[in-house]
Amino acid sequence: MSKSTISTFQLFQAFPDEEAARLYLESRLWPDGVRCPNCKSGERITKRTRTGFYRCNACGDFDFTIRTGTIFERSKVPLQKWLYAMYLLVTARKGISSLQLAKEIGITQKSAWFVLHRLREACGTPESIEKLKGIVELDECFIGGKEANKHEYKKLRAGRGPVGKTAVLGMRERGGRTLLAPLKERTIETVTEAIHENIEVGTQLYTDDHSTFAGLDGLFFRHQSVNHSAGEYARGAASTNGIESVWAVLKRGVYGTFHHISPKHTGRYADEFAWRLNAFVGAISGKRLTYARLTQ
Repeated sequence: MSKSTISTFQLFQAFPDEEAARLYLESRLWPDGVRCPNCKSGERITKRTRTGFYRCNACGDFDFTIRTGTIFERSKVPLQKWLYAMYLLVTARKGISSLQLAKEIGITQKSAWFVLHRLREACGTPESIEKLKGIVELDECFIGGKEANKHEYKKLRAGRGPVGKTAVLGMRERGGRTLLAPLKERTIETVTEAIHENIEVGTQLYTDDHSTFAGLDGLFFRHQSVNHSAGEYARGAASTNGIESVWAVLKRGVYGTFHHISPKHTGRYADEFAWRLNAFVGAISGKRLTYARLTQ
């Protein structure tokens, strides 16, 4: 276990009950004191009789808790179990299935599935995040699951390879962050759009020799590619070994833990793996996900 990761025993010592979990989350989400999730103000806040409840008088008697406006809202799962679910998701290198999470924290599989998707929603990249820069490796992969793992009536007969899967563009900043962006279609236009949205102009890009990366070198970016089809995997500093290691972990999770990922949820699973080494707590505010929106 990493030196930066506490043990399960230490986790239970730190959060022995619901009150300890609530106080911890309040200290992380409101480090400067209780703030209203509606008006974002810390003024004219009063405590209610019920523990953990507050009222913002500036909003006109608006009552709220640490759950309001977060991924915890309208969830009956105790905060103590939410923290344990965060811990399991962060420390499970290949991910954790809803069935396994249900057994671990003592809730139904349906509730565990919802909890995991809310946590993945928290993993999503905020619009204000700084773009990748310096040296960035780019590569694509197809996510969905192996046809052999599916029920017979769900197997696709229309070919092999990317059939029935979602294309995902991976962008890994050397010595920095990783972003994974699902693509509606695998074209030069969609790939170029994703690159401009997530990578700073002037960045050095390294890719393989696939045609979707053609034309990147020029006005906005510097670009070099390695010719995988000819058995070339590195030329000087140019390589895609870093982003390919991300695919290795992601695919082990898909094939070994989840078995199949539907296209409508691919983005959340990609966010989970890209965000795994970061803390969830700072990312949960303003990320409420309703069951209706998840299943629509």
